[in-house]
Amino acid sequence: MPFEEKRTWILGVAAAVSYVIYLVVVLVRAHGQALTSVSFAAPLLWTVGGSILVSILGSILVAITSREGDRKDQRDREIDLRGAQIGGAFTALGAGGGLLLTLADADRFWIANALYLGFTLGAMVSAAAKLVAYRRGLWPW
Repeated sequence: MPFEEKRTWILGVAAAVSYVIYLVVVLVRAHGQALTSVSFAAPLLWTVGGSILVSILGSILVAITSREGDRKDQRDREIDLRGAQIGGAFTALGAGGGLLLTLADADRFWIANALYLGFTLGAMVSAAAKLVAYRRGLWPW
């Protein structure tokens, strides 16, 4: 498995796990009360920070233990570009959702969660697209 594919696994799994942890913490805190009254900022920041830290440490560990190093060839660059483009669409949808919620004067809880969901979906879809490209090859379009 190439270095970039291993790194993609780390980034995708870290994004998914951190979001699930965030959801569990917020839902446990909401036990019997409205979600908008839950203190969500600290769990959001901790899970985002934790995801970034795990991604960095995992990438370092893979780079140290990998025999081929972190060299990228043309195929890796093309897969990275296409995956980023696909994931970017979901990030943009999350940002658009946050903007619409702001214009609708929604509670900041919903705005922040729409943005966080968009970032998470963008990372997960990007990782999934890259992993499919590594396994099945680049798509013709």
